[in-house]
Amino acid sequence: MDKTLSRDGTSIAYRRRGDGPPVVLVGGALSTAATEEALAALLAPRFTVVTYDRRGRGASGDSRPYTVLREIEDLAAVAGRAGERVSLFGMLSGGALALEAQAAGLPVDLLAVYEPPYTPGPAGLLYKSRCTARLHRMLSIGDRDGAVALYMSRTGVPEETIARMRHFPLWKGLEALAHTLAYDDTLLGNGTVPAERFASVTARTLVVCGGFSPDRTRETTLALAAVVPRARHRTLTGQTRELAPQAIAPVLADFFARDVFLRELI
Repeated sequence: MDKTLSRDGTSIAYRRRGDGPPVVLVGGALSTAATEEALAALLAPRFTVVTYDRRGRGASGDSRPYTVLREIEDLAAVAGRAGERVSLFGMLSGGALALEAQAAGLPVDLLAVYEPPYTPGPAGLLYKSRCTARLHRMLSIGDRDGAVALYMSRTGVPEETIARMRHFPLWKGLEALAHTLAYDDTLLGNGTVPAERFASVTARTLVVCGGFSPDRTRETTLALAAVVPRARHRTLTGQTRELAPQAIAPVLADFFARDVFLRELI
């Protein structure tokens, strides 16, 4: 992997492949550049695709204290290596980061996000507050196993599945990334969709959810699409939070390629 320096001097590892308009993939919680490999391979025939390890993960460095601004600066550094104006696809909390970066002024014309996990509404905000407290308590005592299990439970993974996963080698890799769950938690604030901030997003935006995702997820993505000025919403039939690369790749290719073409005509 290649490396670039973020504004605070943190080394951020990234990989690029393909040829064409630049697209940066922004992973969600407990993901690394390797997590995005399958989607990157599907997009690479038409785009220059960049994947990267967000700070604190994989081959990237880290520095304390964590702030959302530093993650935005990391993404800006990676985008600068990709091209003058990139397109972004953010998965789950990576979608929240992509939106925050564009709202803060990152030069992006085309932005797609999949189910940023905001939890609006009184019950959702209370749930987010309780999960945040539990997460920080676990991390403060070094309970990485518990932190990963808490995240899995929040995303709908059954307890019996979590119990089985603990016996797989994959679990140790997830535990190694457990401290970054606090970063994703911070990205989501109190769980409310930040309507005032996202009203400044200028990119043409595609907000996507899965047809088999919970109703509250669809409602949240519709609310998000309503506050981003140039957004449209799409539901992918048969998809859940565990999005299949083969399902999203043609959607992204069509959105990025067609809108780039239209932009060049203007």
